[in-house]
Amino acid sequence: METRGNFGSKLGVILATAGSAVGLGNIWRFPYMAGHNGGAAFILIYLGCIFLLGIPGMVSEFIIGRHSSSNAARAYRNLSGGKPWAVVGYMGVFTSMIILGFYAVVAGWCLQYLYASVAGQLGGDSAFVQTYFKEFSSHPLRPVFWTVVFILITHGVVVNGVRNGIERASKLLMPTLFVLLVVIVVASCLLPGASQGIEFLLKPDFGKVDQSVLLEALGQAFFSLSLGTACLCTYASYFSRQTNLARSAIQIALIDTLIAILAGLMIFPAAFSVGVSPDSGPSLIFITLPNVFNRAFASMPLVGYIISILFYALLALAALTSTISMHEIGTAFFYEELHINRKRGAWIETAVCVIIGIFCSLSCGAVDRLVFFGRSFLDCCDYLTAQILLPLGAFLTCIFLGWFVPRKVVLDEFTNWGTLRGTFFHVYLFAVRFVCPLCILSVFLHQFGII
Repeated sequence: METRGNFGSKLGVILATAGSAVGLGNIWRFPYMAGHNGGAAFILIYLGCIFLLGIPGMVSEFIIGRHSSSNAARAYRNLSGGKPWAVVGYMGVFTSMIILGFYAVVAGWCLQYLYASVAGQLGGDSAFVQTYFKEFSSHPLRPVFWTVVFILITHGVVVNGVRNGIERASKLLMPTLFVLLVVIVVASCLLPGASQGIEFLLKPDFGKVDQSVLLEALGQAFFSLSLGTACLCTYASYFSRQTNLARSAIQIALIDTLIAILAGLMIFPAAFSVGVSPDSGPSLIFITLPNVFNRAFASMPLVGYIISILFYALLALAALTSTISMHEIGTAFFYEELHINRKRGAWIETAVCVIIGIFCSLSCGAVDRLVFFGRSFLDCCDYLTAQILLPLGAFLTCIFLGWFVPRKVVLDEFTNWGTLRGTFFHVYLFAVRFVCPLCILSVFLHQFGII
């Protein structure tokens, strides 16, 4: 079997791992939740949840991954001595394949809208934009085509390895994403009436804070950082022994949060300038925002044309940084467990995800039979992963690391074998053993309306 790669620089570690966390959810979910749940009050609570749940959870996956220097399934198997805990690693690999399959469908929609923006096809009123999305998403061939294209683009990055593929792409994609985001934020905030949108996002309203808001913030912190997907574990297997795991987790979490806040400053000022109340999810970026851009920049059509192109390029880049990490989980698993070369492992992962993606795409309207329990196949995949597999995987990871991994192993990884001060180690271990499992359990129960 070929020699394992690794990240070649600290910057590569941060940008690649932050890229795995930054995704479409930062753009279509966080701003909506913040704006409707107290603005800056929600953001402060969210930051607290990041330090309470997100960072300890990230460090836990980092420890498991770096200690093993292998794919997620083998990492749990080695640390558990072949005991049943290995199933957590296998579950992470399985979950990542499902997520990549349906995530690539939405990412493919971004490519179609990028093409449509360049071709000037998104002009028109709200009814036109809504009809355009419905006709495209239910078409039997076009969404499938873009889904396959996006997975192949992802494959093209991953197949080149960790340093020449993932790290090199991340060093290009993440700065580009940030620049595009800042450009659109500036354009949005300069619109007449934009101040109302800025106030909506950033003005603290603690009167809206209740138990539900606290649980929503916990859930967003959990999902935003890719906990439970085995992505962080897989990437950490390429970390050097000198990588400061706790510091890296903090930096990645702050980058992820900054991107999410900037996304809000991109969306709300433009929306409020034309009197539109933004929603969340795919309808926000494929129906609401095209209409917002058309109206907000009606007097400056060239600017509106450019902003539309930049926006969908931004979405495609955000999606790509996430799909790269998802693809790598399966690629590492296949080529290490089947003892084949990396290229063959990547092609197996690509083939599996293309099949899942095709079924997910067709279930959006082209094939009515792909509906189960009143949900499309895509929605079923989303429900299975987001509602069940991700919380379960993260919960079991915390229990495993907190109670079953030898304390010396955890301490050595946390302090880089005594070269770093372990000032907060006891706080971290307490959080992993008690706080994180309780938080994840709360998120799980809240999703089902139990609390």
